[in-house]
Amino acid sequence: RAGLIVASVIPLAMLFAICMMNLFGVSGNLMSLGAIDFGLIVDGAVIVVEATMHHLGMSAVARKLDQEEMNEEVYQSASKMMRSAAFGQVIILIVYLPILSLTGIEGKMFRPMAQTVGFAIVGALILSVTYVPMISSVLLSKKAGPTRTVSDRIIAAIHNVYTPVIQFALRRRIIVVGSAFTALVISVILFLTLGGEFIPQLDEGDFAIETRILTGSSLSKSTDVSQKSARLLLDHFPEVERVVSKIGTSEIPIDPMPTEVIDLIVVLKERSEWTSASTRDELAQKMSSRLKEAMPGVSYGFQQPIQMRFNELMTGARQDLVLKVYGEDLDQLEQYGQQIGQIAERIDGAEDIYVEPINGLPQIVVKLNRQRLAQFGLSVEEVNRVLRTGFSGESAGQVFEDEKRFDLVVRLNQSSRASTDDIQRLYVTTSAGRQIPIEEVADVQIKVGPNQIQRDDTKRRIVIGLNVRGRDVESIVNELKQKIGTKVKFEPGYRITYGGSFENLEEAKHRLSIAVPVALALIFVLLYFTFHSLRHGLLIFTAIPLSAIGGIFALWLRDMPFSISAGIGFIALFGVAVLNGIVLIAEFDRLKKTGITDLKQIVLRGTELRLRPVIMTATVASLGFLPMALSLSSGAEVQRPLATVVIGGLATATLLTLIVLPVLYTYFEKQDVQA
Repeated sequence: RAGLIVASVIPLAMLFAICMMNLFGVSGNLMSLGAIDFGLIVDGAVIVVEATMHHLGMSAVARKLDQEEMNEEVYQSASKMMRSAAFGQVIILIVYLPILSLTGIEGKMFRPMAQTVGFAIVGALILSVTYVPMISSVLLSKKAGPTRTVSDRIIAAIHNVYTPVIQFALRRRIIVVGSAFTALVISVILFLTLGGEFIPQLDEGDFAIETRILTGSSLSKSTDVSQKSARLLLDHFPEVERVVSKIGTSEIPIDPMPTEVIDLIVVLKERSEWTSASTRDELAQKMSSRLKEAMPGVSYGFQQPIQMRFNELMTGARQDLVLKVYGEDLDQLEQYGQQIGQIAERIDGAEDIYVEPINGLPQIVVKLNRQRLAQFGLSVEEVNRVLRTGFSGESAGQVFEDEKRFDLVVRLNQSSRASTDDIQRLYVTTSAGRQIPIEEVADVQIKVGPNQIQRDDTKRRIVIGLNVRGRDVESIVNELKQKIGTKVKFEPGYRITYGGSFENLEEAKHRLSIAVPVALALIFVLLYFTFHSLRHGLLIFTAIPLSAIGGIFALWLRDMPFSISAGIGFIALFGVAVLNGIVLIAEFDRLKKTGITDLKQIVLRGTELRLRPVIMTATVASLGFLPMALSLSSGAEVQRPLATVVIGGLATATLLTLIVLPVLYTYFEKQDVQA
């Protein structure tokens, strides 16, 4: 019955959350609904119901209560824990506030999650102080007195193991505190080696291959490369179901590209049917090697359709990591681009290196000799008009067809405009009526000119892009910075920036580095006003670094880099860890007010009474996140680091809360008791 009461809070809190989502216009999707942990929702209900059952079990005489007596029992027991239950829910609500400060891409992704979790927790808080006590008085067994249920036997077994451990910890306090501090130092060192990424890449199940051929190539050449590449993939890789290609820009130019750029969308079969490779990165590597071997001179960049568009929205380039060099001289920019591209090729994990072509477009340059023009009485405009008419065409009149009018454009035929000689032999009429070839007044040459001139904020720039496979973005950027700093010397007026997902990671970390301390400070203020003690607030705050130990170790064991998803996990973890500390310290204070002065007795008695709610709170929250941590479904990649951090953190936070926190309490309270 107690389990049903606690479980009934979940659908009711979700109903409240859905109503609030509808009211505030928050849509239901993977991020807004997928990250809700039912364990966090029922925390308050668990504390209230457990307190009621414990109070009933403490009755000296076994008897059956009537409804009035039951109401009074529930009121008395729930009142004692109401502050802890409500306060714990408020703290969990506060720790999610920093997520609301996120902006940009990360804000779009994670703010709906924070809003939905907030709505659900507010609903759970209201239910914990109203519905849960009421339904407990009606549904819970009215038999007062000692009983032995299965859960009692489990808790008793845990207590039999825990008692000698806490007794040893109280005898060897320095060893316990020193071990906890050592574990914290080791976890910080491990955290620095984790690396970082913005958000884990989703496995979309398909590839988007950005294919580039020589600048200025014709449409027929692009079509040929596209067909050969698609045929090669279909013939050599049984994992490929079909290949769809897109060349250049469509009639509706929503994605403008030159004709030398081809998008190959490779639709893959189910993972169970793969034979060439076992992972997506391995398959991409094999496909890339096969294509480059068969099609020399063609560059291929492997990504996923949504990922490629996502990158393009963020930086204007399609690669995971984008380096931009700013400056004025195009030749100098190209030189820097080639240098950085060569450095990137030698970095492990950097694949599909792309250096934006600035030069390389053949151009016919007609350089007019103004002195000769003056001798013949010609103007620049007259020569330009002849060139324009011969090659681009000039309107010589109009043709009428019913009510439609068409310009009649005259220009040289194809064979008469095929080379520079044709330009030189064009005749222009002088002011004296003579006709002279253009070569008399101009020098005609073919030169390699700028292919494109790209600008950001009116500054010329070149892009060096690369995709990341088998490694985290942050460690690659750090290695790039170190090598570029030593091997590339930028002249005054030139600078480099690192964009893409790394830029978003840095912005989000910077914003969270401000918002999280503010939220923690707010929690500390609430703790101070609750316990009216600065030392108690600090004592409960030790749960935060203790919980971080497990979260960091869990990421390290699962070989996951730090990401914004993991950061959100740490935020959720801190709330639950602080909640456990509140439950324990509140019980110690209650026992102290009853007149017990022996600290060891306070700790042993308090931990015995609060062992069940502390373990239940952590277990329920961990089990709530377990499906996310183990899920292999679509979108699970984003939620997996979050769940991993919470489960790993709660494992150590619970252990350390029950061992280290009581030891620290004896240090903090010793002076007061002696006084």
